Amino acid sequence: QVQLVESGGGLVQPGGSLRLSCAASGSIFSIANMAWYRQAPGKQRELVSTIASGGSTNYADSVKGRFTISRDDAKNTVYLQMNSLKPEDTAVYHCNAHILQYRRPWTDYWGQGTQVTVSS
Repeated sequence: QVQLVESGGGLVQPGGSLRLSCAASGSIFSIANMAWYRQAPGKQRELVSTIASGGSTNYADSVKGRFTISRDDAKNTVYLQMNSLKPEDTAVYHCNAHILQYRRPWTDYWGQGTQVTVSS
């Protein structure tokens, strides 16, 4: 049984920074892509950033140059460094990971979400 747990959300002023963490736990054999999604009230969930097992990354146009995704495979953890935050970044941020457990098929897992609020 795999669990993803996010941390690092909170309330910040415009222009501030936050670092989100997402740690996967359980009997994990391998982790492929990891990603961050976000969803604001009344809006569809959007993909913020992805990072592959080989380290290649992708970012939504709205966060390019401000956010940086990284991963620590020894800790089964993905991070999202968020700088120059804007009110438009306010949302619940969810971690996603494609994980293989021994003798089980590849499965997509989601964290519970962490609230990021950017406001004066």
